[in-house]
Amino acid sequence: MSHTSLFSPFASKSLELDNRIVMAPMTRNFSPGGVPDQAVVDYYRRRAESGVGLIVTEGTVIERPASKNEANIPNIYGEGLAGWAKVVEAVHAAGGKIAPQIWHTGAAFGRNPQWRPTPMDTPSGISLSDEAVGEPMTEADIADTIAAFGRAAGDAKRLGFDAIELHGAHGYLIDEFFWAHTNRRTDVWGGATIGERTRFAVEVLKAARAAVGPDFPIIIRLSQWKGGHWDNKLAADPAEMEAWLQPLVDAGANILHASQRRFWEPEFEGSDLNFAGWAKKVTGVPTITVGSVGLNGEFIAAFGGAASEPQSLDELLRRLDRGDFDLVAVGRAILNDPEWVAKVRDSRHDDLKAFSPAAFATLY
Repeated sequence: MSHTSLFSPFASKSLELDNRIVMAPMTRNFSPGGVPDQAVVDYYRRRAESGVGLIVTEGTVIERPASKNEANIPNIYGEGLAGWAKVVEAVHAAGGKIAPQIWHTGAAFGRNPQWRPTPMDTPSGISLSDEAVGEPMTEADIADTIAAFGRAAGDAKRLGFDAIELHGAHGYLIDEFFWAHTNRRTDVWGGATIGERTRFAVEVLKAARAAVGPDFPIIIRLSQWKGGHWDNKLAADPAEMEAWLQPLVDAGANILHASQRRFWEPEFEGSDLNFAGWAKKVTGVPTITVGSVGLNGEFIAAFGGAASEPQSLDELLRRLDRGDFDLVAVGRAILNDPEWVAKVRDSRHDDLKAFSPAAFATLY
């Protein structure tokens, strides 16, 4: 099948891309003290040189005492800003475009049980696994966190990033406000419906929009599933999905990054549309699909040590050509092989590499 649509241009606000391929955000935990160093600069530069349309960085955390769950996750405040400035400069010099994924990990635990922030920022003082992790966030905590997201967005634009992505998926802080299991508040930050529970995300988006102005693109990453809760559904049907997503668009989101583990799986019965397809259908805004693109195994198995082989892009291209979504995020295939985009563009399919979990342990 022709790759023409995958390598066609795309534009949103001030963002102009040469192709539809997005490097998916992937936590690397290789920034000592929260500051991206030369190894991080080189890591992103290599992907830009290969022709990635838009690089979305690993999650980089806002200025809150408990915003990260691993020590070497990069910061997007303080000394971390100088490190990111070098990354942006290198990516632009290589002809690429880049957006930071702005993040707060909330009560999602990291892989090192010996390293855990205390106290944690959470809507209701409980983790995804129902563990008590302190007191619920106060009004002052919430206001400070929203302001910190806004500052991070403004700093990202000042550093020369081409867009921003807010991490509202996978059971991290913004997502914890969406989910009734972790948001049991009875004030204005909670609610019985998903529409009511969007308020925190809406205020974060408004703060980000105020900081970057009207023409700078804002992406928000979203998911139905949470870590350890793979079959969770925030929206059980299209109407509920619209109630969840439309307020985010109204608050300033230009692109919805619809995260699922396998992009080909339908979101609701009666249609083969995936999450990104439905998100676009109910809101009308551009969407990014993601989930095991280019590989025959999904990422949870990869964290368990499973390898994956290259997989045909025909089904992905069929959906892209149909207009289900606008952009395609590729994670492990690009992590494993910085030249993946160039190989696909040049039809060098025999040169595509199998994915090895050993790639998680290196930064290249």
